[in-house]
Amino acid sequence: MTEPAQIENSPSSAAEIRPQGRVSWTQLVAYGSGGIIPIALFYIAGQITALLGNISLGLSAFWLGAILMVPRLWDAISDPLMGHITDNTRSRWGRRKPYILIGGIAVALSFVAIWWVPRGESVQAYFGSESAYNWFQLTFLLGGVLVFFTACTVFEIPHGALGMEMTDDYHERTRLFSAKSFLGNLFAMGTPWLIALASMEFFCGPGGDPIDGMRYVSIAIAAILIPLSFWWFATLTEPGFRVARDQEKTELWKDLKSTSSNKNFLRLVAIIFTLALGFNLVGNFANYIKIFYLYGGDISLASTLLGIDGTVWAVTALVAVFPLNWISERIGKNRTLIVAILLMCLAQFLKVFCYNPDLPYLVLLPTMLLSAGMLMFFTLGASMVADICDEDELNTGTRSEGSYYSVFWWFIKMGSALASLLTGALLLFTNFDEKQNVAVDELRGSMQTIESVFKEEEESEPEKKRQETLVEQMKEALKALDKIEKHFQQRQTVQQGDNQHLENIRAELKELRPLVLEFDARKDEFLASSEDLLKTIELILAKTVAVKQQSPTTLLRLRVVEICLPLILSVFSIWLTLKYPLTEKRCYEIKAILEHRRGDPS
Repeated sequence: MTEPAQIENSPSSAAEIRPQGRVSWTQLVAYGSGGIIPIALFYIAGQITALLGNISLGLSAFWLGAILMVPRLWDAISDPLMGHITDNTRSRWGRRKPYILIGGIAVALSFVAIWWVPRGESVQAYFGSESAYNWFQLTFLLGGVLVFFTACTVFEIPHGALGMEMTDDYHERTRLFSAKSFLGNLFAMGTPWLIALASMEFFCGPGGDPIDGMRYVSIAIAAILIPLSFWWFATLTEPGFRVARDQEKTELWKDLKSTSSNKNFLRLVAIIFTLALGFNLVGNFANYIKIFYLYGGDISLASTLLGIDGTVWAVTALVAVFPLNWISERIGKNRTLIVAILLMCLAQFLKVFCYNPDLPYLVLLPTMLLSAGMLMFFTLGASMVADICDEDELNTGTRSEGSYYSVFWWFIKMGSALASLLTGALLLFTNFDEKQNVAVDELRGSMQTIESVFKEEEESEPEKKRQETLVEQMKEALKALDKIEKHFQQRQTVQQGDNQHLENIRAELKELRPLVLEFDARKDEFLASSEDLLKTIELILAKTVAVKQQSPTTLLRLRVVEICLPLILSVFSIWLTLKYPLTEKRCYEIKAILEHRRGDPS
């Protein structure tokens, strides 16, 4: 039987998709809702664990960050292994669905378990020191997140592989992965509110904290996720299993060799990895710029913009799904991928003008373009891996979606992890002065505590207790002020350049010290509710904002790195995309050859 080398008049629009290539709405919604795990829970679990572990358990932010790197290293083993396992499974329910059920349930239960970290005086009594107690909690969290992220791998690798085989149509695959992006991001819009829910007395109880609340919020999430897992298992179909059922099982090393030797797959990985690395490297720089350039270091003012910016990003990601499908059907995935990259490049160029302290909300414009471009880019990436699996079947006679998807996803996660490591080095290049920021925050924290005591009603706190708090916080404020002055004296001797900036800071400090000393001298009048003392606090807080300002050189370098580095790597990504050989025409040719080989109706 001969195989046609080329098929004329290949379909190029969704309207020409044959019925067997179309995914039903039931299948589309069932598959798309699975995005709740990789898009919503996967990322938010790491973020909330680090945040609440630090502010509620009092654990070291450094060590929390370190333990959250361990699952990324484990992914290097677990992702390809899970891809190999799911590709070589031959069960009565298929290759993917059993793991979607098991993984979904495991994700739900392990997400709950993370928050039941043992705590309290009764637990601490078993340990000889606070340090040993903290290490115990860190170890518990490490075990919890390792189990959770492994459960995510058990679910997501088969789930992503299933999406590649649910349809063999070039455009329908984009529609399918768009549904996953849309519904996953729809769930993700609610995850920032988890901490707010966990802080409600309904969940955390009287006198409880967010960790207490997350124990019960997570149970509510599990109560939704477990029934969904059974629904996915019962509803989703595996049309690709009829092709793979009789193929020989392969060895892990052969799977890895096959994926690593596929030149088109390596080209696609290079395209995705390069761009993802560029934007992940500077992903956090935008927050520094908003706080320290647009608002001069005033976090309280910047926080509103940061919140709105995050909401705009999420809403745009939802909306961008629809033009993605429309554009891709008309110009193909390769060109749409370039459109997505160009949208992100345009966002970077606009930042030159939109980073404007006089009009800070202009940054929402590049945020929308960047969000749309990112959504389109990564959705297309997953869809294009499915096309590579077709080409691989053409060359090898086997279907290995699990292996390809696992390696592809691992490279994306490694890009994020590598960026986290390199971001610190880039911050060193900008000369960002974190010690200045921490020292000033200590002074601000003491004065804000004093301000809150000043405003308290006497009935809510005894006068003696308020007086003790006042004396203690004034001692801390004076220590912080001494630390700030000592820090800038050291900077004057070791740092060249930005002399005018240092002179301005010293001038602010000369005005700040007398205010703090005057307040300290008059603190006995404090509880007499002297209004001028409250005004003095407000003046001190205003002065501290000026002292927090970073140098012009630092702010310039932050903007140059944040804008230019992604642009440079985007150019390389565009160049690779232009040379990518799996065009729409070639994908339809491969599809026709495979149908001819299998004896499918043409």
